Amino acid sequence: MNRTKHGHTMPHYTTALVWLRRDLRLHDHAALFHALKQSAAVIPVFVFDRAILDALPRADRRVEFIWETIDALKRQLQARGSDLLVRHAVAAEALPQLARELGAQAVYTNHDYEPAAIARDAQVQAALAAQGIDFHTFKDQVIFERDEVLTQAGRYFSVYTPYKNAWYKQLSPFYLRSYPVERYLDALAKRVPEPLPSLEALGFARTNLLALGVQPGPEGASALFEDFCDRIDRYKDARDYPAIKGVSYLSVHLRFGTTSIRQLASAAWDRQTAGSLGWLGELIWRDFYHQILYHRPDVVEHAFKPEYEALPFPNNEDLFAAWCEGRTGYPIVDAAMRQMNQTGFMHNRLRMVAASFLVKDLLIDWRWGERYFAEKLIDFDLAANNGGWQWAASTGCDAQPYFRIFNPVSQSEKFDAEGKFIRRYVPELAKLPTKALHAPWLARPIELAGAGVRLGVDYPEPVVDHAVQRELALALFKRG
Repeated sequence: MNRTKHGHTMPHYTTALVWLRRDLRLHDHAALFHALKQSAAVIPVFVFDRAILDALPRADRRVEFIWETIDALKRQLQARGSDLLVRHAVAAEALPQLARELGAQAVYTNHDYEPAAIARDAQVQAALAAQGIDFHTFKDQVIFERDEVLTQAGRYFSVYTPYKNAWYKQLSPFYLRSYPVERYLDALAKRVPEPLPSLEALGFARTNLLALGVQPGPEGASALFEDFCDRIDRYKDARDYPAIKGVSYLSVHLRFGTTSIRQLASAAWDRQTAGSLGWLGELIWRDFYHQILYHRPDVVEHAFKPEYEALPFPNNEDLFAAWCEGRTGYPIVDAAMRQMNQTGFMHNRLRMVAASFLVKDLLIDWRWGERYFAEKLIDFDLAANNGGWQWAASTGCDAQPYFRIFNPVSQSEKFDAEGKFIRRYVPELAKLPTKALHAPWLARPIELAGAGVRLGVDYPEPVVDHAVQRELALALFKRG
C-alpha cells in the first residue's frame, strides 16, 4: 500500500485490468488514468459480449464500428510494446476468469447507467470479490451523473430547463478537466501481441459503413471534431436543416467513447458563442437523459408518465411496415426513414418528425418505433433514444404536450424548403417542382406527369390523412 499526504491509504497493485466498454480510446480516460497511477502493470481488455451480440443481425454497422476501433486501439497499444486483450464471450463470465488467469488484483472500468449493464457489473463485482479481486468504477461518459445535479428538494430533475440551469450552476473547470493519461503510459503491461479475431470470426459480415465515409476510432472522432469546430458558431442556425452540414455527426463517437465528453463540452464552453452554447445544450440533454435512466430504469419498457402507460393504440402492422420502409406517401418522413435504413444515421430534426408521425399520425405505440430505431441507428444510445421517443410521444419527462402535433408537410416546407434532402433519399420524386414536392398528392396531374410520377405506382399515395389522424390522436390521448 502507499500512503497519500492526507494519511489515506491507496492500494498499489502489481497487475490491474482496465475493462473498456463504451470508452474506446486511450486519452482522457478516467478508469485507465486511475489504473495506470495505482498499478505497476496495466492490461487493457475488451470483450465482444455475446450476451449483447448474439441477438443482433449478422450485418450490424455498430459491431463493425467497434471492431474497426478495437483494431486501431490494438495497433496503438502494440506500438508501445503493450496490447489490448480481446475476447468473444459472455463478459460477466469472461472478466473474472481473465482477472484470475492474469493474476490481477484489481479491475478498473467506467460507469454504465443502463439497467442491464448495472446488473452485469454487479455480477462481475461479486465474482471478483469472491476471488479477492478489487473492482473500481469511475464516471467518464457524462459531465454530471446520478445524484450530482438534484433539485433543492434533493430529487432528480424531470424537466430539462431547470436541470440545465442547475447543471450550469454546478459547472466549474474541475468537471471539464482532462485526465492526463499520457503521463502514466509507462505502466502499460508489456505484452506479446495477440491477433484480433476477424469480424467474420465473430459471426458478423461487413456493411456499407466504410463506404459511407464513416471513420471509426479516436482518429475519426478527432477529424470530425476539427471539422465541426470550424462550423460550431453557426450550429444554432444550421442544425435543423437536414440538407445542410449543420450538426457535428459526433453522436456515434460519443456513444462508443472514441471521443471524450469533457473535451467536447470544454471546447463548446470556452467559445461562449450562441452556436457553441446551443451545441453544449445538446450535450446537457444527453446528461439529462442519462440521469433519468439512472433514477427511473422503468422507462426502458414503460411510459415515464404512468397515466400514458396503456394508451389504446390501434398498432396497425401494415402502417408500421410502411413507416419502417419509407413508403408512407409523406416525402419528408420517407426520406428520413430511408436515410436511417441506408446509412444508420438520421438527422435530429427528422428523428422528431418521424417519431411524431408514427405515434400521432399512424397511432402506433412509441415502443415499436423505439425498438426499430434501436436496431437501425449506429449511434443508438438507450438513454437518448428512449428519452427522445417519449418526448415525441408525449409520454415522457419534459414531453411535447400531446396536443402539439407535428404537421409533416409544414415541417418539410420549413426545414427542407428546397427539397434537397427529399430529392436525395426519395429520388422517384426528384423531378417534381419544389412546391409540389412536400405533398405530391396535392400536385396537379400535369406536374406529376411531367415528373414521371404515377401516385400509387412510382410513389405511394399517403397512407393516412394527417388532419383526420390528428383528431384521432387527440381523442386517444384524452381518453388515455
